Amino acid sequence: MIDEAGAIVWGCVPRVDGDPTFCALLRGDKGQDAGTWRFELEGQVSASQHYLRNTPILVTRLEDANGGAVEIYDFAPRFEREGRMYRPVAYARIVRPVSGAPRIRTILTPMSGYGAKLAPITQGSNHVRYLVERNAMRLTTDCPVGYVLDERWFRLEKSLHFFLGPDEPFNGNVEHDVDAMLQKTGHYWRMWVRGLATPLDWQDAVIRAAITLKLCQHEETGAIVAALTTSIPEAPGSQRNWDYRYCWIRDAYYTVQALNHLGALDVLEKYLAYLRNIVADAPGGVVQPLYAVSGAKEIIEWEAPDLPGYRNTGPVRVGNAAYYQVQNDCYGQIVLPSIQAFWDQRLLRIANEDDFRGLEQIGEMAWKTHDQPDAGLWELRTRTAIHTYSSVMSWAACDRLANAAEHLGIHDRAALWRERADTVRAHIDESAWHLVEGHDAGGHYAASFGGSQLDASLLQMVELRYLPADDPRFKATLKAVQKALRRGEHMLRYDSEDDFGLPETAFNICTFWLIEALHRSGEDEEARRIFEAMLAHRTKSGLLSEDMDFETGELWGNFPQTYSLVGIINCAGQLSRSWRDWR
Repeated sequence: MIDEAGAIVWGCVPRVDGDPTFCALLRGDKGQDAGTWRFELEGQVSASQHYLRNTPILVTRLEDANGGAVEIYDFAPRFEREGRMYRPVAYARIVRPVSGAPRIRTILTPMSGYGAKLAPITQGSNHVRYLVERNAMRLTTDCPVGYVLDERWFRLEKSLHFFLGPDEPFNGNVEHDVDAMLQKTGHYWRMWVRGLATPLDWQDAVIRAAITLKLCQHEETGAIVAALTTSIPEAPGSQRNWDYRYCWIRDAYYTVQALNHLGALDVLEKYLAYLRNIVADAPGGVVQPLYAVSGAKEIIEWEAPDLPGYRNTGPVRVGNAAYYQVQNDCYGQIVLPSIQAFWDQRLLRIANEDDFRGLEQIGEMAWKTHDQPDAGLWELRTRTAIHTYSSVMSWAACDRLANAAEHLGIHDRAALWRERADTVRAHIDESAWHLVEGHDAGGHYAASFGGSQLDASLLQMVELRYLPADDPRFKATLKAVQKALRRGEHMLRYDSEDDFGLPETAFNICTFWLIEALHRSGEDEEARRIFEAMLAHRTKSGLLSEDMDFETGELWGNFPQTYSLVGIINCAGQLSRSWRDWR
């Protein structure tokens, strides 16, 4: 995470769920002098930023009052080398003089132990070692090491190169090699974007969202994290501060679904490998809602005492106790992306009958739990219910398994899963339908069996193919959900009290779900209007967090949120003009 002045304020080592070496983002009033890496320009009067086209390479331009200017190039190396992908846990930075006689200094203050202390230092002739717990990092640079350690001002008369990575010798010439890394990394990303099947309209927004979603995958295992941060609250002072640096089965399902719409099969293939390992290690098919990116099951939740939190709105939580919750929708979210592997001839590995048998274990759990209470997709911590969304996901699991069995020619299993899907549907229609006297359609679907309250997940019934958009029951539910949960151009996930009181902010993915539902119901003009409004709320980097103040438009929640970026891709794809029409 890099702020508007080019300072790295968030970055974890050695993985996304590791110790935040750069933690200034969550240091609150403790100040920005620790847990950061920034270049300061003497007499600076302005800063501007842009990404190199179709890459995540960031360029920050700093200008001073006397016409001096510098540019900072930030990137993480990523390119093919010697037959494999070179992607070290490393930060590469290049600082270039642009005009005038700029004087700069560098502030590099990595921390250890979740903000507990500055990392101890040792130095060599052209490197500095930062002892970050068990993950010492080495800075190799062609900048005088003394300037770095003393935070000394100096004239920038040539480009300087910095590589902060694993504690091992940097073989080669740092200037030549870091420059080459920049070129090769840019080429990799431009070629990856070149293969995306983007819609005609809103291409810039879609490409930026797609690049960022790919960056949310822990490529070593294929896991996809929900967001890259922890404990940015859903609303100020709400205590709704959660660690999202883990792989939620639900969030990852939506991510691969969106990227699949763009043809980014590399992310899907790696994630399916992660899922196969999860399934193989699931006794009796019982699956957790989330796992560590390594696949580890236990994610103990605790609070970091040395970090005050974003804008002092702690606590800063590490780990997430939701891992031991019962969330029955996750079974469907394993089956749905896995089913594609039985059909898609583009994939390097086509699923076979053995894979189907393994997936049936997950289907058995979907079947067994379809009418059982759970914490639901909103992860309520103090109460359970039989959530309609979870049951619809169970129906989808049975339905898709029937399709796969038919495709494989296993007709007895196809008949079994089709029968089960029909049974689940009957339960949902009987138990989740809330009768309302005088209501146009006689009522609407409710958020839980036997209940009357609504939540935004009901808008997914069309997306999951449970109902067609023109079904009177869906139209009635859409109308009821909007009446209860819509706040102007935004959507709440629900409007009832939970463990922390009433929700104070809109949930961005729910707004995108509304846009999709409006489009599928033929209300394209309104869908486009809300979509354009949502795009206007993105940060200057073109990204979104999880939540938004529906009155001020201020973003809250962890960032960047995969859910929200998924919404951008899905809605753009549905609302865009066709390439055929333009050609």
